[in-house]
Amino acid sequence: MLTAYIDFKCAGSLLAIDPILALSRDVGFAIQWRAFSTLERDIPDTGASADIIESHRATRARSRKALDQKYARMRGRDLIYPAVQKTADLALGALSQISGDPLAFISAAYDAYWNDHSDLDDPETVQSLLRRCGIDHSCNWDETRLAFAAAQSQAEEAGIVDAPAFVIDDQLFIGRQHLPWIEEIAREKCSRQ
Repeated sequence: MLTAYIDFKCAGSLLAIDPILALSRDVGFAIQWRAFSTLERDIPDTGASADIIESHRATRARSRKALDQKYARMRGRDLIYPAVQKTADLALGALSQISGDPLAFISAAYDAYWNDHSDLDDPETVQSLLRRCGIDHSCNWDETRLAFAAAQSQAEEAGIVDAPAFVIDDQLFIGRQHLPWIEEIAREKCSRQ
C-alpha cells in the first residue's frame, strides 16, 4: 500500500495524481489518500525598492510555477494559477472523512480549484462537490475542520512537511520527483508477494 498526502491547492500534488494512479494500476497496489495543507504563496511583487531576498523569492516562485505549467501542458492540461491563493482546508477535511474510494471527490476538487478557481474552504462549494460525487457528508462542518486539524497534526508529527508526500514500505518521500524511486520500491515489493 502507498499512502499519498495531497493538497488540492498544490500544483505538485495535482501533477502527481496521474502517475500515482498509473503506478497503482500497473503494479496492483492500493492507495491510501491523506489530506495535508501546504503553505502556498503568491508571487511577491518586486518593484524598484525590492531587496535581493524579495527579488530571489519572486524569481524562484515564478520559475516553480512556469515549470509546473510546463509539466501540466505535457500531460494535456492547462494549469492556471488563481489570482490569489486560497485555502482548501474544508475540502481537505472532507477528504479525510470519506469512507470508501475518494477518487471521484479528489478529481472534482482539483478541477474546481484549478479550472474554476472555486473556494474549497466554502461549505456550499464543498457540499456541492460531495453531492456531485455521490458522497453523503452529514457531518457538521466545524467537526470536519477539527478532524482535519487533528489529521494535519498527526501528519506533521509523522514528518510530513509538504505535499505531495508518500509513504511506502515505511519510507517517507516528499515531492513528486521521487515517483521513479517509489515505483521501484512498489515493483520490488509486489514481485516478492
